[in-house]
Amino acid sequence: MSMSERKWLSASILTTLALGMVAPTALAEETLNARILQRLEAMEKRIEQLEAENAALQHSLEAPYVSAEEPQIAARLKAVESQVNSYRQAARTIDSLEGIRTDVGFTMMAQTRTDTAGADDRDAELNYRADATVSLPAGSLGNAEGFLFAHFRMGQGLGLENPGGAFSSLNSTSFQRPGSETSDSTVLLAEAWYQLDIPLPLGGNPDRSRRHIEFNVGKIDPFIFFDQNAIADDETRGFVNQSFVNNPLLDVEGDVGVDEFGYSPGLRFAYINDFYRPVSYGISLGLFGTGEGASFSDSFDSPFIIIQAETGQRFFGGLAGNYRLYGWRNGRGNNFDGTVGVHSGVGISFDQQVDDYTTLFLRYGFQAEGGAAFDQAVTFGAEFGGSYWGRGADALGIALGWLNTSDEFQRASLSVDADADGIPDYGYRADGDEQVAELYYRYRLNSQFELSPNLQHIRNPGGNRSASGITAFGLRTQWNF
Repeated sequence: MSMSERKWLSASILTTLALGMVAPTALAEETLNARILQRLEAMEKRIEQLEAENAALQHSLEAPYVSAEEPQIAARLKAVESQVNSYRQAARTIDSLEGIRTDVGFTMMAQTRTDTAGADDRDAELNYRADATVSLPAGSLGNAEGFLFAHFRMGQGLGLENPGGAFSSLNSTSFQRPGSETSDSTVLLAEAWYQLDIPLPLGGNPDRSRRHIEFNVGKIDPFIFFDQNAIADDETRGFVNQSFVNNPLLDVEGDVGVDEFGYSPGLRFAYINDFYRPVSYGISLGLFGTGEGASFSDSFDSPFIIIQAETGQRFFGGLAGNYRLYGWRNGRGNNFDGTVGVHSGVGISFDQQVDDYTTLFLRYGFQAEGGAAFDQAVTFGAEFGGSYWGRGADALGIALGWLNTSDEFQRASLSVDADADGIPDYGYRADGDEQVAELYYRYRLNSQFELSPNLQHIRNPGGNRSASGITAFGLRTQWNF
């Protein structure tokens, strides 16, 4: 083969190889383009389908109710949305109820007198009383928090009250509108007041505050804030004789000046320091309406004023105790002879736990000014927890009291005639002290129900040594909710 032929053959082979390589490449590109076009057409159809489904879903979600024709995902989304809304509504309800506190108590008391000398037709009585309280948050002023308190009370039956001319009532649980028939159940808005708690220092962090000021205004029971006692200020669970529930000079003698139901319009300021908790200190001042002013029928002139210093301590190896010293002045005090004058005095109220299940209490009152039937009173007693005898929720209480008749009353009791009807109001010469004793046992049936048998005796009722003693047995039932 010649040189020229060899060159031609080489050129032919190269051309054939080049053409063989170019043809498959063009064919592959044409096939790829066709496939891309198919994919684009399929994608466009899918997008149109998704847009249609999204439009249907949007239309379904805008409808307020679930229908059988709508997409399943829409029904599920609506169900989830409904559940979320219900949870939000429940959360809002919980938020609106936060801080609200309610308590309901129902007390029934049956009593009978066992003495026969001087017994009248009211030697056995039955009465009931119901109390409902509610505390509502009332917003904030800066870092100060306020709340509203309301107390509703209802009841029927006067109970044995003050038989035989005794100073102190045998039954502080009784409640009935004065002068009404026993068939009329009394319902009363007993208290309605506002409290503002102001942490100190002003403008500081309330969560870190260990001192604060309290301000109260409204219709108030003064004994909620003054003359308190851990075991001797709740007649629904503890002692029921009136002389043991509060200081007799303030309550029995009436120096507190409240209306016939035990309440009065007033206001209170208090400074509380619990920086050294559990030890605390406080001082408070209260001003309350008296006479006709206590029932909103007159002005606030000559109010009942009381100032109290108190401390909570830990004695006897860390056991809790509360100590209160107070002084008062009533510009419209009622004298035993029916006149009205200024009454003033001082008092103390102690309660101290001396053992794990034993608490003692002591009260003393001295009237420095005013024409009272008795001008000194001392009461003391104890409550023993049922853990001593294997009944941890039970309690046994015992108390004794002396109400010392004043010299002025002793001189005038035989002849005083305040109502000018020609008949002496008392008709005896007072020459002794009224002496009171009470014993009760509180038996817990469950967390809502308690039974309390009760025994009381009054010696020298009204300071009359010639009068027979008065003995009464009672049974109290108490429901709490």
